[in-house]
Amino acid sequence: MDRASQNKILVVDDNLPSLKQIGAQLGEQYDVSLAKSGALALQICMQEKPDLILLDIEMPGMDGFETLKRLRLNRYLGSIPVIFLTGNHDTETQVRGLASGARDFITKPVEKSILLHRIELHLRFSSYQTQLENTVAKMSDSVALAFAELIECRDENTGEHVARTSKYVDMLGRRLIEMGLFAEELTPTDLQMMVRAAPFHDIGKIAISDRILLKPDRLDDGEFTLMKRHTVIGEEILKNMLARTPTQQYLHYARMIAASHHERFDGKGYPRGLAENQIPLCGRIMAVADVYDALVDNRVYRKGMKHTEACRIILDGKNTSFDGRVVDAFESIHGELAAEAKKSACRAR
Repeated sequence: MDRASQNKILVVDDNLPSLKQIGAQLGEQYDVSLAKSGALALQICMQEKPDLILLDIEMPGMDGFETLKRLRLNRYLGSIPVIFLTGNHDTETQVRGLASGARDFITKPVEKSILLHRIELHLRFSSYQTQLENTVAKMSDSVALAFAELIECRDENTGEHVARTSKYVDMLGRRLIEMGLFAEELTPTDLQMMVRAAPFHDIGKIAISDRILLKPDRLDDGEFTLMKRHTVIGEEILKNMLARTPTQQYLHYARMIAASHHERFDGKGYPRGLAENQIPLCGRIMAVADVYDALVDNRVYRKGMKHTEACRIILDGKNTSFDGRVVDAFESIHGELAAEAKKSACRAR
């Protein structure tokens, strides 16, 4: 079997003979990493997320319970299945372990056939759970996208706008990760949530009058004041949705995006006049994606700009309208963004 296709198993045990023995037993079937402490295990997990962890309970310093607790507090690592290894056979220890989130127990010394069987069982269960969650997420996203497209179709936009801007958010986010920026705020998991959330950025328009949304001319001051309310209305709608479905964490990003995608980096945006890092990162990324699409897309009252003109406006807004680091990411992939915009235009015909 190709090593790249093998499941990754992390074994954590302060007893070196035991650690090496288990590593040897698993080495033919799995891609195995070894750690002799809980602290080292956490470092390995952050560098290369394993598919399953075999974790000794009785370790000096950070024991197995504390290590598992820290794993569960990390949104990127919290779902990794953990099997406790222990030489302690008492019921109290096992109950505490299961209550803390361990999937199973294996007593030491470890018997190879039992070890392999338990690992395979939990890997299969984890894979099934992931497939089920992905299926539910895709169904949920399809309904959400249809709803967001329906809202967009009330004004001069087409439903393609939400699909395009979601794609642009994904492309910009991936580039920012490659550039090593916003490491604490922008993990692959964070980006996935942002992309799922992006279609809801204008959900507040559902409460804005057609007289304003469909007006072919420039809005007057009073009309623009009403239009700006779509940000806080969208924020409230999504806040209520999250309260009803707290497991749908992407709605947390959707709420922030709805509220902040018209803020400006220099503090001159709306609705709250936030500046620089006061603006959530997801809102700063969405601002660039949304403005770029608005510039190159055809509208009822004007033709879309050429890509080069739109790029000039985005670049001119560096550190004023937009976060300069997001603009740098935009500039580095502007060709790919143009290709995506062209592809979308062809699909719309």
